[in-house]
Amino acid sequence: MKYILLLLLSINLFAVDATLKIEKDVEQRSHIALVDGSAVPNDQISNILLSDLRISGHFLPDSTVYKGNISSNFIAPALKKQEYVLKYIFSQKSGTKLLIRLLKASDGTQILKKSYAIPSTRKMPFLAHKAVSDINNILKYPDISWINRYVVFSRYTTPGHSEILLADYTFNYQKVIIRGGLNLFPKWADKNQKSFYYTSYKGQIPTLYKINIYTGAKEKIISSEGMLVCSDVSKNGSKLLLTMAPGGQADIYEFDLATKRKTRITRFRGIDVNGRYADDESRIVFVSNRLGYANIFKKSIHSAAVSQVVYHGRNNNACDAYGKKIVYSSRESAHTFGNNTFNLYLTSLTGSAGTRPLTTTGSNQFPRFSPDGSVILFIKHRGDGSSIGYINLGSHQSMLFPLGGRKIQSIDW
Repeated sequence: MKYILLLLLSINLFAVDATLKIEKDVEQRSHIALVDGSAVPNDQISNILLSDLRISGHFLPDSTVYKGNISSNFIAPALKKQEYVLKYIFSQKSGTKLLIRLLKASDGTQILKKSYAIPSTRKMPFLAHKAVSDINNILKYPDISWINRYVVFSRYTTPGHSEILLADYTFNYQKVIIRGGLNLFPKWADKNQKSFYYTSYKGQIPTLYKINIYTGAKEKIISSEGMLVCSDVSKNGSKLLLTMAPGGQADIYEFDLATKRKTRITRFRGIDVNGRYADDESRIVFVSNRLGYANIFKKSIHSAAVSQVVYHGRNNNACDAYGKKIVYSSRESAHTFGNNTFNLYLTSLTGSAGTRPLTTTGSNQFPRFSPDGSVILFIKHRGDGSSIGYINLGSHQSMLFPLGGRKIQSIDW
C-alpha cells in the first residue's frame, strides 16, 4: 500500500539548464532586442532575460545579444526593425546589480529605466525575472508575476534521506532549506511564500511541519500513522487538505488549523489521494482507484456524493484544480516494460468547456496551476531525458528546462 501511494503521490525528476519550445503566432508578439553594456559579459543573465521574454508570450526576442553603450539613446540601424530595445548593465563586483533601459527602437525614446540590486550573487536570476516582469507591466501586457515566484521541491540524497530546496522557476538558483532525515511533499502555506508544509519521516510516526523560510521557525502541525501528506491549502490559509491512512487505507481529510480538528471527506475501501480545492472551496477534486484504476473524481466537502470528472483514459494518476478548471495526466499507452505515454489535458468541473490536450509526446506528469491559473508547471520524461515544463494557457506557449542530477520526489510553486 505504501508503494502504491507513493506512486500516485510522487514523481521522479531531476535538476537544470534550459531548452525552449515556442508555440505562438509571431505576429502577436512584440519584437525586442537585447543590448549588453556590461564591462564583463555574462551569458547566464542574458539567457535568463531571453527565456523570460519568450515564456511571457508577449515578446519575440532576437536571439543575438548585441554590445553597446547603455547611456546612449542611439539605436543601431540593424535594430530599427525591432519594436523595442532593452539595454542593460549587469555587475557582480559588490553584490549583484542590474540596470535596465527600455527604448523604442524607432526613435530611441526611453520607456523605462530602473535599477535592481541584491546582496546574494546566487539570487541573480530573480533580478532578471523582476526586470522582465516590470517591462511587461509598463507595456500593459497581461500579468506574468509568476516568473518571480519560488519553486519548492524535495529530492533524494541517499537511501532513506532527502532534502528540501528552493529554486527560481528556471532552476538556475537553488538553496537547501531542510536536510537530514526523510523530508517529503513540500507545499506552500501561503500565497506570499513565507512558509511551507512538509512531511517528516524522521521519527516513528509521519509528522507534518510548517517552516518559515526566512526565520527558520518550525511548527508541528499533526502526526498520523501510515501516510500523511498536505496536498492543498485554502486561499486564506486556515485549512489544509491532508491525505492520511491511519487504518492502512488512504483517505482525504480537511484539517482546521485554528481548532486542530480534522474532518474526513472521503470514505472508500481503496485509495483516495491528492485532494485539491476546487470552485469555491466547497468541493474537492482527487485521485481514486474506485473504478479499478486511477481516475479523477469530485465531491462536495459536506456531502457523501462522489462523481466522476474524467471519462478519458485508463490511468489518470495526477490532477490539479483552479476555480472550475482541472488539469490532469492521462496514460495513453500500456507497456508492461518500457516507458508509457502520459499526456496532460485541460477540462472543467462541469465538462461544459470540453477537454483540451496540452501535450502530445513523452510522459508528462505532476501538473500544477500557477497561483493565477494562467500557467501550468509539469514534468516531462522523454527518451533518456527529463525536463521541467511550463505551459502558458493564454498564449499556447511552452518552455522546457532539461533536468539532470539527483532524483526529485515532489514539487510545488
